Amino acid sequence: QLQLVESGGGSVQPGGSLRLSCVASGSTLFLYAIGWFRQAPGKGREGVACISSSGRTTKYADSVKGRFTLSRDIDKNTVYLDIDGLEAEDTAAYICAADRGSIDTVGISEYVTLNDWEYDYWGQGTQVTVSS
Repeated sequence: QLQLVESGGGSVQPGGSLRLSCVASGSTLFLYAIGWFRQAPGKGREGVACISSSGRTTKYADSVKGRFTLSRDIDKNTVYLDIDGLEAEDTAAYICAADRGSIDTVGISEYVTLNDWEYDYWGQGTQVTVSS
């Protein structure tokens, strides 16, 4: 079974930057679209970014577009989420997830989605706290 482990969270000042990592084990990233979600107290889970199984297509939520950037290192089986210009509203637990259906159901390697119900595997989350 695929396992996902996030890291890179921490406490930063407004305007700062972080690189979050999602390391996959038990399978290859070629089979999965990888999404990033965040959840803060009092707020619902929000999909913020997704990279297709091909690594060629990305999708970002309007709230993070221009500040969040996805990338992938196949040799390390890792997806990165680079976050710039952090704001207090970005404070949340950040969770990565994998969608096998992007290949097995949709059948195309460019599929991206921010819908949490489409994802099959989930990591444990890493906390990002933005404060002065």
